[in-house]
Amino acid sequence: MAERVKKGDSCKIDVQNLSQFRNRLPEIAEKIIDSCNEQECYIHVDYEPIPSRECVIEIIDRLREILFPGYFTRGKLDPVNLRYSMGQSATTLFDMLSEQIGLSIRHDCFRYDQPCSDCDEQSHRIALRLLEEIPSIRKTLATDVQASYEGDPAAKSYDEIIFSYPGIYAMAVYRVAHILFENGVPLLPRIMTEYAHSVTGIDIHPGAEIGESFVIDHGTGVVIGETTHIGESVRIYQSVTLGALSIPKDSGDKFRGKKRHPTIEDDVIIYAGATILGGDTIIGTRSVIGGNVWLTQSIPPDTTVSLESPRLSYKSKNKKSALEMFDAVI
Repeated sequence: MAERVKKGDSCKIDVQNLSQFRNRLPEIAEKIIDSCNEQECYIHVDYEPIPSRECVIEIIDRLREILFPGYFTRGKLDPVNLRYSMGQSATTLFDMLSEQIGLSIRHDCFRYDQPCSDCDEQSHRIALRLLEEIPSIRKTLATDVQASYEGDPAAKSYDEIIFSYPGIYAMAVYRVAHILFENGVPLLPRIMTEYAHSVTGIDIHPGAEIGESFVIDHGTGVVIGETTHIGESVRIYQSVTLGALSIPKDSGDKFRGKKRHPTIEDDVIIYAGATILGGDTIIGTRSVIGGNVWLTQSIPPDTTVSLESPRLSYKSKNKKSALEMFDAVI
């Protein structure tokens, strides 16, 4: 009985202590609210809503259903219900795209005090334009899938590539976001490609220009900057950076909108870990860039660039060196 009383008293003390902590919350909340008025903090407290990241993710999922019919469709898709299913998906996508495009445009209008651009009509027009581009985007993605299959002996089927290759996922999102970027939609294209970046580890700016039959093998750590130009039938491997040279502090506005990233011409292969920087840097047709190469200058066509083979050093605690033992085994 004494133990029960002690336990009950202990519980009461715990509740009292908790109340003391919770009583401090209103004061802390007021300080958090006051900090929202500090100019050096970034907030978005406004009557006008902003694009929804969750809605953008759903748009990407639904776009993949249309870009690759039957692969990511919710439920069975067959010749009987194809027309109905595509009609429903296109209608749903139109509504969702129109809303998020409108919020993106309206956000910039209010945020930067821009003249009215008839956000609603413009958003509907751009959403319709994107849907009209779906057949073309699908054909281009088909060349990416084909090139991935032809260059990868480990791939057993096109299905495997479409379902599981991160490069195809990243390119599907990029090719859609690029259309929106070209049509002047703010925020939304970058939200889309950065979500793909978070999923795949592949960072492609929606402003980059990328031709057909493009392959990102493995993919993790790939970076492709905004003003990069990539020709047709190009293959790059993991951890490749197509980036910009560093700029002086506080000079971002001076370089904004200018070509800062390299041009990669047709049929180029860039191996893992290579870094190619600068807007004036051109990698000529059919060139091969070896792994871990660092380039800030142009390369003529049909050129192979590689690092010299490193000299390996073998050390062993035994009297006989590791290299001698290895030679003896051979």
